[in-house]
Amino acid sequence: MQQKRDTAAYLIGRKGGTSGFDDAADDPLQNVFIALTRETDLREVFSIAQNGLEFSLTNMTQGMVYILEPWSHQLTSCDGLAGVCHTLPWTGLAGRLREDRTRVESCGVHEEDPLWGLLETARGTLSNKRTVLCSPVLEFGSDRLLCALVAVCDTLSSENEKRLNLLERHISACLSRMQRTNSCPSGKDDLEDMNKYNENILELCADLHDNDSISLQLKLIKYLEKQTQAEFCTLFVVSEDRTELFTQVIGKRVLKEQVKFIIPLTYFNTVVMEKKVLTDQDISEDDKRTFAERLEVSLHNLLCVPVVNNATSEVIAVACAINKQRASSFSPVDIKVIRHCFRYTVPVLTSTLTLQIERELKQDTQSMLQVAKNLFTHLDDVSDLLREIMQEARNLTHAERCSLFLVENDELVAKVFDGHTSGDAGEVRIPITQGIAGHVATTGEILNITDVYSHPLFYRGVDDSTGFRTRSILCFPIRDGSKVVGIAELCNKLNGLHFTKHDEDVAAAFSIYCGISIVHGLLYKKMTDAQYRSALANELMMYHMKIVEDELLPLQKQTIPKPTHFHPQVAELTYSPRGIPDGDTILAVLSMFEDMGMINRWRIDKATLARFTMLVKRGYRDTPYHNWYHAFTVGHFCFLLYKNLSQLEMLDEIEVFALFVSCICHDLDHRGTNNSFQVHSKSVLAALYSSEGSVMERHHFAQAMCILNTEGCNIFENLSRKDYQKVLDLMQDIILATDLAHHLRIITDLKKMARTGYRKDNTSHHQLLLCLLMTSCDLSDQTKNWLTTKKIAELIYREFFTQGDLEKAMGLETPEMFDREKAFIPELQINFLEHIAQPVFQILNDIFPRAGPLVEAIECNKMMWNKLRRESLERRLSSTNSLDFFHVKFSAEPAQDRLSEESETDSNQNRNG
Repeated sequence: MQQKRDTAAYLIGRKGGTSGFDDAADDPLQNVFIALTRETDLREVFSIAQNGLEFSLTNMTQGMVYILEPWSHQLTSCDGLAGVCHTLPWTGLAGRLREDRTRVESCGVHEEDPLWGLLETARGTLSNKRTVLCSPVLEFGSDRLLCALVAVCDTLSSENEKRLNLLERHISACLSRMQRTNSCPSGKDDLEDMNKYNENILELCADLHDNDSISLQLKLIKYLEKQTQAEFCTLFVVSEDRTELFTQVIGKRVLKEQVKFIIPLTYFNTVVMEKKVLTDQDISEDDKRTFAERLEVSLHNLLCVPVVNNATSEVIAVACAINKQRASSFSPVDIKVIRHCFRYTVPVLTSTLTLQIERELKQDTQSMLQVAKNLFTHLDDVSDLLREIMQEARNLTHAERCSLFLVENDELVAKVFDGHTSGDAGEVRIPITQGIAGHVATTGEILNITDVYSHPLFYRGVDDSTGFRTRSILCFPIRDGSKVVGIAELCNKLNGLHFTKHDEDVAAAFSIYCGISIVHGLLYKKMTDAQYRSALANELMMYHMKIVEDELLPLQKQTIPKPTHFHPQVAELTYSPRGIPDGDTILAVLSMFEDMGMINRWRIDKATLARFTMLVKRGYRDTPYHNWYHAFTVGHFCFLLYKNLSQLEMLDEIEVFALFVSCICHDLDHRGTNNSFQVHSKSVLAALYSSEGSVMERHHFAQAMCILNTEGCNIFENLSRKDYQKVLDLMQDIILATDLAHHLRIITDLKKMARTGYRKDNTSHHQLLLCLLMTSCDLSDQTKNWLTTKKIAELIYREFFTQGDLEKAMGLETPEMFDREKAFIPELQINFLEHIAQPVFQILNDIFPRAGPLVEAIECNKMMWNKLRRESLERRLSSTNSLDFFHVKFSAEPAQDRLSEESETDSNQNRNG
């Protein structure tokens, strides 16, 4: 049998003779000529001619050889088009060559030329020194075109032309000689046979429209059995890692499981790696017997032909014909028939196998998603999770056993063995540097061992003591990012001799889910423990905040009075509720709820409302300014707006309800520090909310939700599901609107709404108006008389300077308004009124004309701050503590205000500290 030879080695190894060159040893083209004089295989002529073309031209970047097939009368090539066999074009440069039978040169290939798709390096216009060459090889004594040479190279020199002419003559002589011999059919019978083969292969190709590789192989096998007169045929496919051959179709039988052969350890190695044809004469009797047993056939003779993908020059499959009928052995014709078949069907076979791989990948992905789902249902118990991981690992890779280790410090810890907990034996700990698992843990790389007894890291003492036989191991790391958190060790492939590259890929993908689930399982346990601790702390806090029924009884028995009970002017815009004693504030809040009709409208239980209000009051800390009295005054100002601005009829009832509740809850658990301090000091609150912004405001809302969820405190309990959800959403938006950063973001929209007019049917106008009203309530102290405004300013700066002292102690940058040594209070107040407070109340006045007195009050206070500013500068007042400013007597202040200040300070000393 004539074997296919490696062209390069063949050319290097055969020298001698003369063919136009003086020294054959120095010119490889001479060896090409010698090879052409002896070659009898038409397919080898392609490779030899291609090498000759490279040796004849200068700087050739692409080249193709087209040879006339006598049985098809077509000039065909296996170069270009991803290795698919194709014919010489009939138009363009190739068309001129066909027509003129002369050498054609061009400075490039145009887009309409068929060669455009084949010659990538010749597209467009080439440089002056480059050319596209199309050269004919004619039969001696006639103009019959036997071959065409196409190349992209440097412009031909006289030496290039000389070498090319010699190459063309040798190719012509070779092809003419082959047509006169049996190597290339030229007789009438041979041509008829080849035409018949062509007709059959065309019918086969037309029928190869299957997306399923099994169906495709059945058709190919049926064709090969018929053409080679074999009893059985099969097609062994080369695995992706090129270590195994596998088949699932033998003759007409489709096997339930694949039959696999390891390439490096069997006779198939020469077929796949060296691309040689193999027959039964080339293998031993034992190998024949093993082959027959594995395929469940009786073996008389065998032919194995490599199937080569011309695009990659790699063997992608091995076609096997078994038991030649009506003959003692397979012939060279059978080899040609098989090669002829796959010459045209390799692209379809490759595409179908690729499609099958994609399908298997999709199936693996779906399986992996199901695995992930299974794993994440066991996060509540780490032991169950580890057992599930081991079970899934065995199922995915078809392993006999699995061990799982977690990395703890410098040790590998095993708590579960082959799906069972360690029980009385307890956990097993081994050094992280020991054995196969230790190697994987320290290197972070997958280790696939096909023969464990020959591996230096494997300890076989366990096998010797237990009688278990370990053949192969696949050990892979389980990661959390770049950190190895565990190791899984799989033993013995059940449906194969060892674990494959596919198993490694599956393990790598599976390990990602394992890492995520293990980390989250451990995190879930920590979180659960933290929740228990938090619940205990919450329970302790709520115990101390718990409303004693004795405190609630007086409120339950007492009839809720009207707001005027607390002061005759309680509903006037200029009234400050800070004159109401602390002990009456809860009753005053209930009175406002009642007066606005909210208790009846929303069916609020009075005991629930009283309990809720008492808890809200207790939820405020004893800070200088952001305390319960601030929340009370903000809620009261909302009541004032309701009473003086037509009951806020521009809003829906539920929006007014949400606004009032938000006002008394908007600063719950305020710590006397702002958002910037929380972030820069990296507080617990910043850790919770900094990613979302408005740290303190989100905490205030969370505290409000905590109170509402406390037993007996849910004032929304009788709302419908829809209203309940809406009022909570409104509360969140309204409380978040108290962040001045939020106000500054929407100030342009507020001004536009005031300018164009409020529309009740516009949802965004409702949202903007609620934010404006909340900000107005929050800043309402600036609309009171000078006495109140100045006193409030002192409380605010006392709180600011306390934060500034903390920032200095922590080494943080302290803004001027928080620095007691630098702050010039009148200047700061004037800036605040001009840039924040005045624009807010001016917009409010534009929408509600009755709010004019509020704007006037702010203007009066600003004028007073300006007077104090001028007098401070004239008197050159200075102090290391800016709070001293509030104890200085200014001539600009009315005398009655000073007397009133003394009077109010005495009456309210129990409230404002």
